[in-house]
Amino acid sequence: AVEREEFRVFYQPIVSLTTGFILGFEALLRWQHPERGLLPPASFIPLAEETGLIVSIGNWALHECCRQMQAWRVSQGTNLPEKIYVNLSLKQFSQPDLIEQIEKILHSTGLAPKCLVLEITENIIMENVDQTSANLLKLKQMGIALSIDDFGSGYSSLSRLSSFPIDILKIDRSFITLMNANSRNLEVCEIIITLANKLGISPSVEGVETQQQLALLRKLKCESAQGYFFSEPLDSLAATALIATNTQW
Repeated sequence: AVEREEFRVFYQPIVSLTTGFILGFEALLRWQHPERGLLPPASFIPLAEETGLIVSIGNWALHECCRQMQAWRVSQGTNLPEKIYVNLSLKQFSQPDLIEQIEKILHSTGLAPKCLVLEITENIIMENVDQTSANLLKLKQMGIALSIDDFGSGYSSLSRLSSFPIDILKIDRSFITLMNANSRNLEVCEIIITLANKLGISPSVEGVETQQQLALLRKLKCESAQGYFFSEPLDSLAATALIATNTQW
């Protein structure tokens, strides 16, 4: 797949719950398999991690996302998405030349660092805390925003987050899925959103599928959201068309 360039990037809109407009896109990797069709990340990312190929695949994906984002910023006039959200794997984050690679990609694509959000999972911030903290600080100094993805599914705590320069906290979809039926989940969401706001971290959620969930999240003062209620992940052409519609939710 690497040699035949079969990987594709899809883009899921992230919507501001204050304005109702798209504020950015999360980039999601897919494999366009010649026999099995379009494959989701779960079917190939674990093996890519195990073999170490995730580093080259991740660097390619980051370059492609930055290139696409810069193309949108040049061509879309006033309907500009502000941010592109790109996931970094543990192996990528552990590379000694991580900062240099990211600088090189931003330079070659022309994308301003303020347009990039790097998403890491809780397990990354739990590994080698000193090195992680140093890398996060360097990225922050470059002007790149940092997001914790799938918060609540790992082992970190909100108290530890205050020691890292995190900009965005993305609550795991499992809390959102059961938010209507289970008042405990609603309370957990409210606590995480409130504490994130108190810490100056922007709360975000994934997995929004209904108008009721959206209304509850707005009431809880959640900053942004994504999910099939707004749009499924789209290829670059469909994402470009969505930007052009300037939809407000």
